[in-house]
Amino acid sequence: MILKEERKNLMSSKHTVFIIALSAALISCGGGGGAPEINSTNCSGAGMQAILPTFENEAQRQAFIDKCQSMAEK
Repeated sequence: MILKEERKNLMSSKHTVFIIALSAALISCGGGGGAPEINSTNCSGAGMQAILPTFENEAQRQAFIDKCQSMAEK
């Protein structure tokens, strides 16, 4: 009986470690770490429509638009 209980505890701790590791990996991936890349796809009409709502404030949106326009002029 004791062996069965120890096995349950071991499995439970393995699951806990797995969940913590998975959570850390997901947080580090999707965190929105930085501004979107300035490229032809993101600066196109559809790309810009998808990206502009992700900015936190109008100054960031305007900076992105300005960089796209600068890229288009080159």
